[in-house]
Amino acid sequence: MSIKRHIPNAITCCNLFSGCIACVMAFKGAFDLAMLFIVLGATFDFFDGMVARLLHVSSPLGVQMDSLADDVTFGLAPATIVFCYMHDVLYYPHYLGAVADILPYAAFLIAVFSACRLAKFNVDKRQTNTFIGLPTPANALFWSSLVTGAGHWIFNLNAGWFLMLGLILLSSFFLVSEIPMFSLKFKDLSWKSNRIRYIFILVSLPMLLLGYLAPVVIITWYLLLSIVLFLRSPKA
Repeated sequence: MSIKRHIPNAITCCNLFSGCIACVMAFKGAFDLAMLFIVLGATFDFFDGMVARLLHVSSPLGVQMDSLADDVTFGLAPATIVFCYMHDVLYYPHYLGAVADILPYAAFLIAVFSACRLAKFNVDKRQTNTFIGLPTPANALFWSSLVTGAGHWIFNLNAGWFLMLGLILLSSFFLVSEIPMFSLKFKDLSWKSNRIRYIFILVSLPMLLLGYLAPVVIITWYLLLSIVLFLRSPKA
């Protein structure tokens, strides 16, 4: 039995393991560590597919494992971060009363719509060079970055709870939307073929100086650029 065909699946399991630890860190209120393990999971997610292609050992089992791991790391983990923040940290005005205990559960819509996004990706043959809807790793990084980098600012807002609910609904929509979003896969290094990718990367580089908030700003920029390209594209 060849060992090499199990290497990509082992890397996928490392992704899943990272997602599980991210959930535990979220329950402990260590949102920065939860974000770190989501980033680690994203790293494993990047390499499992690449290794499978290099070793020529791609399999339907690997595809299914990858989706299951991704929904934990990029669906359940960010949902748990948001739930714990909204349940244990976020301020609710007195007029919300008992509803304040229910509102945090809306965070798990992130996990639900991430599962829908991943299932859609598996059966949608259009998503080879571009994405249809927001990729789950980008969504997970957005949420973990928002809570870690801007949690104190949102806490001080009178309507912080309303902002969080609005963003949950908005990100859920983008996950399953029909908006085409460019990928960062380079087939060559020419400016003509990769103009949008180069513009995105060049504008994003200074944003890295924002620290924990960098993913929020970069992914917002990615969304806006994708939407502009979609609106400017010729319609059939």
